Amino acid sequence: MGSKRRRGGPPREKRPKPRKISCDKQFSITICGMAAEIEIKLQIANPKKFLKTLAKVAAKPVAARVHEQNLLFDTPDGGLAKHGQLLRIRTETPAAAGKKKRAAKKGPERYLLTFKSPPEQMAIVPAEASRNRRHKVREELETVLTDPLALQKIFEGLGLRGWFRYEKYRTAYKLPGRYPWAKDLMIDFDETPIGTFVELEGPHEAIDRAARLLGFHPRDFITKNYLVLYVEECKRKGVGATHMLFG
Repeated sequence: MGSKRRRGGPPREKRPKPRKISCDKQFSITICGMAAEIEIKLQIANPKKFLKTLAKVAAKPVAARVHEQNLLFDTPDGGLAKHGQLLRIRTETPAAAGKKKRAAKKGPERYLLTFKSPPEQMAIVPAEASRNRRHKVREELETVLTDPLALQKIFEGLGLRGWFRYEKYRTAYKLPGRYPWAKDLMIDFDETPIGTFVELEGPHEAIDRAARLLGFHPRDFITKNYLVLYVEECKRKGVGATHMLFG
């Protein structure tokens, strides 16, 4: 049987489905797909006041607060960083609300492998999107892991090293349906060792509108990652940079 054709056009193309690659019962990853990551950070001077602002606009948490442990990998000469690339294993653990302490009852952990690269290297994002310098635009490929230690050993066998650790607590929020422009926008409330930040991730217009709604201006936008912010904070304090961890 031949492919069924629509009248007046070629056969429908089948969209590729996420696929699971399984080497054995101990190691498997689920390919989630390449997508454009468009985001900015906002530094939050008064977290309690900001949370009241979120409540005022009826933003609601869409997931439980999690504790994130992140490990960045690179070649010994920093080859990935030189090309603006990031390779990370993240461990997410459910955390108690309101305190920068691990939950008393340890919940199920989730492991994510993430690769990020400038859009021009992947040629996925339209050129005009990558030129929007108010926002950070990256190509992101993310997979779910079942055995991060096995993958870490593979990386090390290939000459990569885990060289920078950082942790934070994250609570994800969404705006309600009365803001239709925000349907693809995520508001991530991040508690970090160097202060509280919010990440707005989504379409360019939604980021700008959400920032205004929350009382911010484009001059407040931060496009640096947490590694750079941590190094800058260490320089400001006159201390050596090691890993961004809670004391």
